[in-house]
Amino acid sequence: MHHAPTWFSIIPGLNEMPVHVLGALLVSALLIYASWSIRKQIAAGSDIVPDERVSVKNVLEMFVEMVVGLLREIIGHGGEKFLPLVGTVFIFILSCNLLGMIPGFSPPTVNISTNAAVAIIVFFGFNYYGFKEHGVGYLKQFLGPVIYIAVLFAPIEIISTLFRPITLSIRLFGNIFGDHKVLETFSGLVPLLVPVAFMMLGLIVSFIQAFVFALLSMIYISFAVSHEH
Repeated sequence: MHHAPTWFSIIPGLNEMPVHVLGALLVSALLIYASWSIRKQIAAGSDIVPDERVSVKNVLEMFVEMVVGLLREIIGHGGEKFLPLVGTVFIFILSCNLLGMIPGFSPPTVNISTNAAVAIIVFFGFNYYGFKEHGVGYLKQFLGPVIYIAVLFAPIEIISTLFRPITLSIRLFGNIFGDHKVLETFSGLVPLLVPVAFMMLGLIVSFIQAFVFALLSMIYISFAVSHEH
């Protein structure tokens, strides 16, 4: 188990904390502060006039608009009501990924425990939405189109559903772990110029992996709330 860098030892107890936990807590604190700050601006009426330059508020608004557009496209009318879950997942994972681009930090998503925690939240989330939309009738989705093949169909559907958080976790872990190791290796071998190219690649990978995680979450929610089964 990796622990926090020694320069965290100035705060008692932090040097014994697993680095992925420390990173996830740091990202959570920053996002909570950013949300509070934006909420404060909105309450003061300052959101009427857009910021003239790039700001945290502008960036978050761009991501929110992108996620809302995808929710409406994938889930349909009313898809924006799932923004709190999907939007939080997207911004949290993206921020965790980007943390690894800062020297001295490791992305929390390089540890599969972080990814599994988020994936489990998504798992309970889409099942909750399924039961909320269909009631007990949600279980019919696991029985297949006709009742006489339910005995064969149900185990396959149940196993497939249970594997969703596992595949979400492993996919994100594999890509972020590989990208982070490549960046570390080349930064050690060629400390100038070359790592810059891999950092740019890392930015792209960070965004794509957060986007894919959020996109799959939307698809799972869409399956759960769909009335076309």
